[in-house]
Amino acid sequence: MKNLKALLFLLFAIPSFILGQTKDEINVDICIYGGSSAGVVAAYTAIKAGKTAVIIEPGGRVGGLSSGGLGMTDIGNKYVVTGLALDFYRKLGAYYGNLENWIFEPKVALFVFHEYIREADINIVYNRQLIDVKKENNSIKEITVTNLDESNGPQLKVKAKMFLDCTYEGDLMAMAGVSYTIGRENNSVYNEILNGVQFLTGHQFPDGVDPYKVKGDPSSGLLWGVNNETLKPNGTGDKKVQAYNYRIALTNDPDNRIPITEPDNYDPERYELLVRQKEIQPWKGLNDVFIWSLMPNNKTDINNRNGMSTDMIGANWDYPEADYHTRKKIIKEHEDYTKGLLYFVGNDPAVPEFIRKEMQEWGYPKDEYIENNHWSPQLYIREARRMISDLVMTQHHCQGREIATDAIGYAAYTMDSHNCDRLVVNGMVKNEGNVEVGGFPPFPISYRSIVPKRKEVNNLLVPVCLSASHIAFGSIRMEPVFMVLAQSAAVAACLAIDQGISVQDVQTDEINEILKVNPKADFRKPDILVQVSDSPLIEIKGDWKSVPLRGYGRFHLENSATTDNEYVKFNFESNAISGRYKTYYYLPRLQSGTKSVTLELFNGEEKQILNLSLDDVKIEGQTSSTWVHIGEFNFSFSAKPYIKVISTKMDGSVAANAILLVPED
Repeated sequence: MKNLKALLFLLFAIPSFILGQTKDEINVDICIYGGSSAGVVAAYTAIKAGKTAVIIEPGGRVGGLSSGGLGMTDIGNKYVVTGLALDFYRKLGAYYGNLENWIFEPKVALFVFHEYIREADINIVYNRQLIDVKKENNSIKEITVTNLDESNGPQLKVKAKMFLDCTYEGDLMAMAGVSYTIGRENNSVYNEILNGVQFLTGHQFPDGVDPYKVKGDPSSGLLWGVNNETLKPNGTGDKKVQAYNYRIALTNDPDNRIPITEPDNYDPERYELLVRQKEIQPWKGLNDVFIWSLMPNNKTDINNRNGMSTDMIGANWDYPEADYHTRKKIIKEHEDYTKGLLYFVGNDPAVPEFIRKEMQEWGYPKDEYIENNHWSPQLYIREARRMISDLVMTQHHCQGREIATDAIGYAAYTMDSHNCDRLVVNGMVKNEGNVEVGGFPPFPISYRSIVPKRKEVNNLLVPVCLSASHIAFGSIRMEPVFMVLAQSAAVAACLAIDQGISVQDVQTDEINEILKVNPKADFRKPDILVQVSDSPLIEIKGDWKSVPLRGYGRFHLENSATTDNEYVKFNFESNAISGRYKTYYYLPRLQSGTKSVTLELFNGEEKQILNLSLDDVKIEGQTSSTWVHIGEFNFSFSAKPYIKVISTKMDGSVAANAILLVPED
């Protein structure tokens, strides 16, 4: 395995600069509360811009969900992943020997985050939780943190000019007096149709699952996990939060496998609903109950599936507003439930023997989460608090009826909510709250959605618990997008400091210009990307049909190859930096795509005809397209180089979507 020595070094001998300062006061330009993926990106951006920064991480590990088990990246469309977020997936790709990796092991993600920490010399203070925020004239002056696991532990004060809340919970935002909401708005609040109660069919029980301890006897009481409430009409608002779970890393490698044994507080009666579900929908395999996604090196990223699975529905409603110790209790309950489910499926006589044997082939990886007994310390906090600022992202932004004109990032995922409740409907167990509605192109996210109202706080940015309705947040709440928003937030914080202004007064065109010129934050040479929507750089000959949604960006062009020598020509900006570049063609998955594509490449000195084979191209993960390597070439941009995608009479449709040049290091 590549970089193994470096990885082990980072896991077992974390450098002292990561361990944080021990004095009772820190004074920096920018304080970042939360060492999630967003927090690391924000800190790297700020420090490379010449600012002093510190990350205060309430737990003991950086990276959040990205290093906590979510290796099957929820991506939607790669178009939205830019800057350091894209660089993160490129670094994962370099580890595995690819251009990019969107499927990865938790320990490798942690390794990449530690690379950022080392490269920028980021100071991180671990295991410190927020207990106080001091403000003057709507400006945060300092925060106080301590280790709440210690009795009368020492307090640390952090003074800063700017603050970023990069937690999944929005604790700094809330303690600073920022307006926020929890749960689901009534549809009438923002004139939506997918908010509030949603009794739909996704991840649902089949008809006929009895909810009572004694079948048919309501007086016997409800089974564990069923809520004793009445289903309200669709669209009704409430404070219920979509279910949390763990994204589970297991392995079937005997040399790296720890057996799944009976966990703490195990109670097989908690899984009676699963038994009854499978009486109606008999077992076929583990994928009946789990989304069993395979990661590199014989590992998994397991997610929730169907009526009863890893989502602990209804157990998290108190979590967003709970204090530290109550949250720890809720987290432990989720851990016990999840480990118990894995043990139940592998050992309980109610589960068919062939399923138990299949489950027993898997165990906890010895080389993951070593500091936490091989179990992820990061519960999937899908949604907690959400800020209410001067602009709230809603379903209308997702579906393009409203457009944010001050964009600092894009989202592209389905409007997605896991179930929020489990209750009795017509005498049967039913889940409620699951929504999965897509079919819209990438949409811009407003800068105003990550800054509070001016009258509340003028030096705080909130790129994770941003201002969005429940259902819009369901599209935005993806790790790559959080990283993009965090980089924009860090740039905004730097601009506010340099210009002596409030975050509300930062101009988004200045943010975006900095990101365009310096996308990786450290002045590495940028990629050169040309896509078919870049009309000044595109020349088209022949009959090319615009196909929306699939591919890179909002659309790609497609030719049925009925005539020869029709083409799409990708030109490049003449002021790009000449040099040697790795060159890629973007391939959308086509209904009847050709097995090869003909390219004409002029690098400024010589012209070549290239036949790019597509036979062995694999499109993996939650995306319908991928980059295909063309080769490595020296480009002289003053000589007007180009790449043509040529349609010829071949075996299927030809796609023209985007060309990427990646500078060689």
